[in-house]
Amino acid sequence: MNGSENMSAQQDLLTAPISPILSKMTKQVVVGMLMLMSFNLIDTYFIGLLGTEPLAAISFTFPITFTIISLSIGLGIGTSAVIAKARGSGNIDAAKDDGFAALILSFLLVSVLAFVTFLFTDLIFTSLGAGPELLPLIHEYMDIWYIGAVFLMSPMVGNSILRAFGDAKTPSVIMASCGFINAILDPLLIFGYGPFPELGIQGAAIASVIAWSVGFAAVFYVLAVQKKLINIRRLSLGEFAGISRRILGIGLPAAGANMLTPIAMAILTAMIAVHGNAAVAGFGVGTRIESMASIVVLALSMTLPPFISQNFGAGNWDRVEQAYKMCIKFVLVWQAAVYVVLLLVAGYIAIAFGKDDPEVMEVIKLFLWTLPLGYGLQGIIILSNSSFNALHKPMVALVLSVIRLFVFYVPFAFVGSYFYGLPGLFVGALIGNVFTAFIAYFWFIKNLPKPDLVTT
Repeated sequence: MNGSENMSAQQDLLTAPISPILSKMTKQVVVGMLMLMSFNLIDTYFIGLLGTEPLAAISFTFPITFTIISLSIGLGIGTSAVIAKARGSGNIDAAKDDGFAALILSFLLVSVLAFVTFLFTDLIFTSLGAGPELLPLIHEYMDIWYIGAVFLMSPMVGNSILRAFGDAKTPSVIMASCGFINAILDPLLIFGYGPFPELGIQGAAIASVIAWSVGFAAVFYVLAVQKKLINIRRLSLGEFAGISRRILGIGLPAAGANMLTPIAMAILTAMIAVHGNAAVAGFGVGTRIESMASIVVLALSMTLPPFISQNFGAGNWDRVEQAYKMCIKFVLVWQAAVYVVLLLVAGYIAIAFGKDDPEVMEVIKLFLWTLPLGYGLQGIIILSNSSFNALHKPMVALVLSVIRLFVFYVPFAFVGSYFYGLPGLFVGALIGNVFTAFIAYFWFIKNLPKPDLVTT
């Protein structure tokens, strides 16, 4: 990205009409995420062909893999907020130093977290309710996944750097390419087609690591060589520590907020495990459908923060409020439409992923009939969290996540499960999202900085 392109992208976020610029950036992100998540769904489909136990094993891994991913998401949020604010105030060199330090920081932190969780694999998954028959399958998948974790996380932070500089298209291309590679390799390595060995569930992990490694190389090339958006130089310990503090000041609370989700999911998984492996397998399929159904919200949570942070840096508070409210109205309408679609296709999805296990199919349908009803409200929570982070208020976002998951979501799900079993658990979780969405919206509006009270 040359100087004129960089200035143009910045001016777009600060002065262009809000709806078109956010729409353009979000569409670019959606394309990449849609392809990536589609291929992840294909991953689940192929593993499901191996049987209920492999599908259950993969479902048990979700809280742990998402915990590590959450750290990277948090670092990406902190990186994006710091860089976008620096750009909004016109300090481009500082933004490039921030980006390089963020890549180093993500590599170090994710490596440590992956190693620690590797050491306690058996203890972790036994605590989640996985039986001894599933532990070998979990090891086959996770022992490989841990090795490749850093190659997934660094590109995620790198993509945040690109978005902070106003480039939402390149990250989408990289994500889509990684997903495509993963989808091609999955059946080859899982079932051993052609010259490839039949590796089963381990093949799915290897396919993912290969795809992530390609993404790692691609994003580093784009940042360092093609667009020159990072300053590759020897940072002094003081410089690295200073940049890390700024990123972690936002990134750690954001990561903590994101990590609360897999913790809550782990608790729900343990509750569901009481109902058997088929229930866990059906729940695992449902959570992956949820990622697809919430893709527009997730895309907005990536494109809205750079917009807010740059206007925060420039003191354009009216644009911040307008953008937030515009996105909230949109996701409520959009997710209502998504719910109607899921109602119509729930049976077909259950057949595709449940195969010959009627119990798995029933859990999938129950999930899709219930939880997606609250995805619009869940979108309000997600966008409010990302907006608080963009305003450099990560602790507020963290508190909001705690309230959502451990005051409403998990307790309501537990009460529902206690009295009404699995249907009650899903309904309880849905009601928890209703309460939190109202709190999130009014909290953000109340705490939105006013122009006459803020200095930039």
